[in-house]
Amino acid sequence: MKLLIKLFVAIFIVSTHLTALAEKGDLIVNDVTQLNPVTVKTIVTPHTLDELIKTIAESTGPISIGGGRYSQGGQTSHQNSLHLDMRQFNKVVSFDIDKKEIKVQAGITWRDIQEYIDPHHLSVKIMQTYTNFTVGGSLSVNAHGRYVGEGPIINSVKEITLVLANGELKHANRNENQDLFYAAIGGYGGIAVIAEAVLLLEDNTKIKRKDIIMDITKYKQYFLDNIRDDSTVVFSNAEIYLPGFNKVRSITWNLTDEPLTQPLKLIPKNKNYYWEPKIIDWIANHSSGHSVRRSLIEPLIYAKSPVVWRNYEASYDVRRLEPKNRNKTTYGLREYFVPVSQFETFIEKIQLIIKEQKVNVINISIRHSPPDTESLLSWAPTEVFSFVIYYRQGTSQSDIDAVGHWTRALNDAAISLDGTYYLPYQIHETAEQFRTAYPRHKEYFLLKKRVDPDFRFINKLWETHYKN
Repeated sequence: MKLLIKLFVAIFIVSTHLTALAEKGDLIVNDVTQLNPVTVKTIVTPHTLDELIKTIAESTGPISIGGGRYSQGGQTSHQNSLHLDMRQFNKVVSFDIDKKEIKVQAGITWRDIQEYIDPHHLSVKIMQTYTNFTVGGSLSVNAHGRYVGEGPIINSVKEITLVLANGELKHANRNENQDLFYAAIGGYGGIAVIAEAVLLLEDNTKIKRKDIIMDITKYKQYFLDNIRDDSTVVFSNAEIYLPGFNKVRSITWNLTDEPLTQPLKLIPKNKNYYWEPKIIDWIANHSSGHSVRRSLIEPLIYAKSPVVWRNYEASYDVRRLEPKNRNKTTYGLREYFVPVSQFETFIEKIQLIIKEQKVNVINISIRHSPPDTESLLSWAPTEVFSFVIYYRQGTSQSDIDAVGHWTRALNDAAISLDGTYYLPYQIHETAEQFRTAYPRHKEYFLLKKRVDPDFRFINKLWETHYKN
């Protein structure tokens, strides 16, 4: 009997210890890179708008906000904060098929929206390439994708519902509380919690892929002459051939009436992504990786011109990029936006920096955006080409420092051409680079001081750059 009692006591102690460890682990907020573990004070997972308002109104101190956690520099966390995990705040609030509008809670993923609207032959108007992100997160960074002529996601948002630092509810659009609308979208969680959003939708159409390889020096004019103003083009991007920087493959998806080659409406959720991460890892590990990709892999990928539904091409899953682990190496993104007139000059600068700094670049994708004159922290104050850099790095401090060095060099290169860099990534920029790249930061900070005077909404980005 005594032995049995001792056994139960031992089990209880071990169980209690494991529970404590689990709870402690749950209070660590990290992002997809696994480079930014942050210990928060409390994690609250709201399910309803009333719960969200009550949590904020009845609490004191700093608040951080997280969704899918695909930002890569601590933009969703802050030490000892009340962390709002928005991923269960994920319902469709209303849906109007005729108006092509949907109102959603901010924690819903784009994939969930696609599954909801696809049976009604509708499609998301603007989103990033991958569907795992939450709507609130995408709005907070003012994301963009490959949609030609559409620009950043703010252009597809009709209205947002915000919860301020005192728990007050505000509806914001281009007519009502427009200062909050333009600050919160692209505001990285510093103004208020984006609770709900009304999004504009488009018809789900059939599209056909076309591609062409050309000299990189010819791409700008090719895009301006053949893609930018072509209303039949839905998606467009170009992939730079590395390490030479002398060729690009232009890829477009055009509206078509041709028969489908892929009958599925969405990429299956349970799709096996066995080979894609292995190929990426192989490219990162071998000096001949880019050559093999161009000569062996891409000819197989681009051998045909598939015809698919718009929703199918817009339903990518980040699992196709995810490595087996991120213990010793991890993958990250940087993105730079330069005026169209500076395209060739930036190519020269980026090529020089990447080669000199020996950056392990996996891929560089070129995209385009018309001007965004609405959001206060606009990354496209003029018409721009964007350069999305996908790279691998080590996880040691020396590796992180090396990334910081070449990041600041690329920041300077873009800024010297009246361009900008994107803020959702590792926070390596200097204060001067931030102030120069985002000249309307003063308006943003003045508004934040008015609606969040106690600096409750905080994360690593605003800890770095906001002066209370």
